[in-house]
Amino acid sequence: MKTLSTLGFLATALVLNLGLISTEAEAKNAPTNCYIQTYNGRYLTAVGGGGRIHDVLHTDATQAKAWEKFTLVDSDAGTPNITYGIRTKTGNYLTAVDGGGRIRDVMHSDATKLRDWEGFQLESLGRGYYAIKTFSGNYLTAVGGGGRITDTIHSDATRIGNWEKFKFRCGIK
Repeated sequence: MKTLSTLGFLATALVLNLGLISTEAEAKNAPTNCYIQTYNGRYLTAVGGGGRIHDVLHTDATQAKAWEKFTLVDSDAGTPNITYGIRTKTGNYLTAVDGGGRIRDVMHSDATKLRDWEGFQLESLGRGYYAIKTFSGNYLTAVGGGGRITDTIHSDATRIGNWEKFKFRCGIK
């Protein structure tokens, strides 16, 4: 009888190791709605709610409204830090053009699929601040710390200063 129990255990272990039966739920994070604040406390705005390639983002909002709400979506990329897509009100994703490293034509908000250039990692800096890392490994910068409607975001920072610090207010409806 011990032999049959041992064989049953080994067969079960083999099936589980081959992934034929899963005993764990997937660890993918559910989408969450957030407001994103620049270092000076202004809100990031997806102009028109998203769907644009020009005049894409502003950093001058003093109140969070519909265009300031973003949805963080786990890309399920399997990276050590979770890679998120940042979805706008229109359902489009923010894109770091060329994956980052730019000071002109920096961001678009018209992507309908979450691909590499739409992936961002949030690096915790303490005191509620995060740096937003692009696919290329550069950081997003709110030019002047925020408060602008032109030349608002760059994606070429290689180190984190105050202008690369953002706060996320999440769990909003």
